[in-house]
Amino acid sequence: MNSKRSTEILVGLFVAAGLLALFVLAMKVSNLADFTNEKGYDVVANFQNIGGLKPRSPVTMAGVRVGRVTSISLDPNTYDAKVTINVYPQYDNIPIDTSASIYTAGLLGEQYISLAPGADDFFLQDGDTIDLTQPAVVLEQVIGQFLYSTAEGE
Repeated sequence: MNSKRSTEILVGLFVAAGLLALFVLAMKVSNLADFTNEKGYDVVANFQNIGGLKPRSPVTMAGVRVGRVTSISLDPNTYDAKVTINVYPQYDNIPIDTSASIYTAGLLGEQYISLAPGADDFFLQDGDTIDLTQPAVVLEQVIGQFLYSTAEGE
C-alpha cells in the first residue's frame, strides 16, 4: 500500500511541476513575465508604419531591455502611429537625439523597438518626442515589391 501511495505522490508532484512550467511559458509568451511596477518616464515616437507592434512590446538599446511600449494610437493630424514608450528609471541618460526603429525578433517573431543613441549632451525626459524614427519593414510589402520587380524584368 505504501508503494502505491508514494507513486501517487510522485505523479502529483510531476503534474504540478508541469503545470508550473506551462504557467511560466505562458507568461513569457504573453510578455507578462516582468511583474515590475517601476514607473520610469514616457517618451513618444511617431512612425509611418508600426507593422505588428503591440502594447507591452519590448524597447531595447544595444540588446538590453530599457523599457516597454505602453500605448499606440493614431495621430489625427499626421495620420502616423503615435507610440508611447515607458523607459525604465535607471536609464535616464539617453541622448535627446536618439533614433527609434522597429525590428522583428527572428524571421517571424514579435516586433520590438530598438533605440540607437545619439551624441547630444541633453537627455530624454518625461514627455519628450523621439524625432528620428524608422518604420517597420512589412514582409508582405517586401515580397510584393520583389515579385513586381521580377515580373517587369521578364
